[in-house]
Amino acid sequence: MSFSSYDIPPQENKGKWFRSHLLGREIELGELYSLGSNDLDLLMAETAEIRSDLDFKEKNIGKFRTAGYFLELARIIEKRKLLES
Repeated sequence: MSFSSYDIPPQENKGKWFRSHLLGREIELGELYSLGSNDLDLLMAETAEIRSDLDFKEKNIGKFRTAGYFLELARIIEKRKLLES
């Protein structure tokens, strides 16, 4: 499913990326709009796990924050997809 009808905001086209172990690659923030449901689910699970580990926050605040950006945007996109179907 492709959602190219949405304009990707300029701030989401910048070099913000997340290295996903479950997907086996780096994901750019703007890519979330084109991920399939299964990949989006895996990414949300992975980022939610990082966000729930408060000890990890102290060890790697940058990845903790990036995981938060990706998780919240993925949730917004998922809700949008559900409303459209």
